[in-house]
Amino acid sequence: MTLEEFASLPGTRLRSGRISIPAGERLDLAAVLGSAAPTDALHPLHAYIAMQRGIGESIEDLCHYADFEMEDGPMMGSLDLEVFEDLQPDTEYTVEGELVDLVRKHGSRFTFDLMTFREHLYDASGREVARTTNTFVLPRIPKEER
Repeated sequence: MTLEEFASLPGTRLRSGRISIPAGERLDLAAVLGSAAPTDALHPLHAYIAMQRGIGESIEDLCHYADFEMEDGPMMGSLDLEVFEDLQPDTEYTVEGELVDLVRKHGSRFTFDLMTFREHLYDASGREVARTTNTFVLPRIPKEER
């Protein structure tokens, strides 16, 4: 993919989806985190889990936007999670998202792309209850080195 083609990606809408987190998952996450299970609302980390599960795009789908192959090893670069309201178990939420940026960087040893995408979690009334901004590092491995 050329840098000119990258320029057209910001603003690309991701396929939306719907998600509901079962109440029983409160206990599962609490056990993993070593914390007490909340008695009513879901743990704030469930907002991130809901967006990743609920968006209509897989990590592989996202990488295809950048003409990047999964076997080249995408890496999570950064994550910014904002939770505006408590999430409730067994409640359906809508997930929408968009590609924000795709930038090529040249290091002393590697070339890589930084792909930033944002996901939004909405309740039934359309109010945004959470948002995440993710940046993936996509190492550009020359074909002869694969």
